[in-house]
Amino acid sequence: MRRRFFVDRFESSSAVLRGDAAEHLGRVLRAEPGQLFELSDGQNVWLARIERVSLAKRGDNRIEFALVEPVPAHEPALKVELLLALVKFDRFEWCIEKSTELGASRITPLAAGRTDKPLVAAAGKRLARWEKIALESAQQSRRLRPPTLDLPIAPEKAFLQCSAGAKILLSERSEAPALREILANLSPIASSGDAVTVALAIGPEGGWTDQEIAAARAAGFLEASLGESILRTETAVLASMAVIRFALAS
Repeated sequence: MRRRFFVDRFESSSAVLRGDAAEHLGRVLRAEPGQLFELSDGQNVWLARIERVSLAKRGDNRIEFALVEPVPAHEPALKVELLLALVKFDRFEWCIEKSTELGASRITPLAAGRTDKPLVAAAGKRLARWEKIALESAQQSRRLRPPTLDLPIAPEKAFLQCSAGAKILLSERSEAPALREILANLSPIASSGDAVTVALAIGPEGGWTDQEIAAARAAGFLEASLGESILRTETAVLASMAVIRFALAS
C-alpha cells in the first residue's frame, strides 16, 4: 500500500511537498524521481509521480510531483470529537497520535479543574508541536486530512459549545451505565448509513469535578463507564475510541 502525504494544494497537474515531510520522504525514505506516492490536500487525493527531489542543508526542502490520476477518497460516516483533559505532555501527545490513527475528527484540550496548573500554563506553546504530531499520524494512517486541533479551553465552555449528535462523558462513578449500553442506542442510526458525530469527553487523572459533571449533563452529555478498573487517561482514550469505532463505524 502506497504512503500518503499532505500538500498545501494541487496545481493544474502538479504539487509540491515541503518542509519536514519532504525531509522525511527524501532522506529517510530515499525518494527518487519516478516513484509513486499518494498526495492529499484535505479534500482530494491524487496518485502522483516524483519529478524532482531538492534537499538542502539549510532552507527549503521540496519534492516536486506530477499528478497521475485521482484516487477515490471519502469522508467516514462516523466522526469522533475528542474532548481530552490535559495530562503530562508525553502522555497527552501519545493520545493525540493514537486518537488520530483511530479517526478523531477534532481534538479539544481541556483545562479541567483537576488538571495541573503548570500544564495549563504551558499548553498554548505546544500547539504547533501537537499539530505536527497529528499531521504525521494522519499521514501514517492514510487519512484524508488530519484532525482539527483546538486551543485549550475550560470543560464547561467546551461542553456548552459542543454540537455533536451524541455526547458521552467517561465517568468513574459507580452509577454510570456501561459504554456499550450507550452505544447500543446509537447503533440503529449508524447502521442506517447516516452520518454520526460522537463527542467523547475524557477527564484528568483526578477525575471530573462535580461542577464539570453538572455542566456536561446540562449540555446533553451522557455519563458512561468503561468498567470497574480505574484507567489512565491514555488507556481510556485508546479503549473508548476503539470500542466506538467497532460499534458504530460502517
